[in-house]
Amino acid sequence: MMTPADPLLSCVEVEPEGPANAAVIWLHGLGADGHDFEPIVPYLGLDPDVRARFVFPHAPERAVTINGGMIMRAWYDIRAVALEREIDEGGVLESSEQIVALIERERERGIAPKRLVLAGFSQGGAIALHAALRYPERLAGVLALSTYLVREGTLDSERSQVNQELPIFQAHGTLDPMVPLQNGERARDRLSELGYPLEWKTYPMGHEVHPGEIRDVGSVLNGWLNHQNLPV
Repeated sequence: MMTPADPLLSCVEVEPEGPANAAVIWLHGLGADGHDFEPIVPYLGLDPDVRARFVFPHAPERAVTINGGMIMRAWYDIRAVALEREIDEGGVLESSEQIVALIERERERGIAPKRLVLAGFSQGGAIALHAALRYPERLAGVLALSTYLVREGTLDSERSQVNQELPIFQAHGTLDPMVPLQNGERARDRLSELGYPLEWKTYPMGHEVHPGEIRDVGSVLNGWLNHQNLPV
C-alpha cells in the first residue's frame, strides 16, 4: 500500500502548446515503458482548445511468472494466460494507488479530475479501468485498449457511484493472440451490464495499435475534453 512518503512513479510527459487545461494519464503494457505511446500524441488530431498534458508513467520492475520470473516493467504479476486465473491482487491494488497519486498530482497542477482521462493498453488498460471505476470523483473518461477486467468480482461493491456515468471507449484487435477478443468482449459485456456508457470498436489487428484506432481515440478525446462537454 502506498503512503504519502512513497515517491511518484517516474513518467514521460508531453506538454501541450500553451497552459494545459486537461490531462491524459496513459499506461503502457507488459514489458514496455512510458515511451511506448509517446509517439502517437501528434497523430491524435486534438482540437486547439484541448490542451492536454500527456503523462506516460513507467510501471515498476517486477518478476513476471509467465515469462519465467524475468524482471520487467509490469503493473502486476501475470501467473497464467487463461481467462479464469489467479490475479496478483496486491500488485493490482498497489498500481491503482500509484495511478491515483498521479491523478492527485494533476489536481495540484490545476487539472480537475473531470478534465482528466485515464488510458491504458493491455494490462495498463486493466489498471486504468480498475482505478477509474473506483475513483471517488468524476473523471472525464477511460480509454481501455486491448484489455480486460481485473478483480471483476469486487467491482459491484467497490465501484464509485460518482463515476456511474463515466464514458468508456474500449477497443480490441480481432486477431489478438495475447489478449483474445473474448477477454475484451467479457469486459465489455460486464461494464454494459452495470450501466456504463461504453463505446466498443474492433480493428483488424493483433496485440497492437491500428491507425484507425488512433484516429478514433483522438476523436473520443476531443469529445470528452471539449469545454462544451464537461461532465457535471
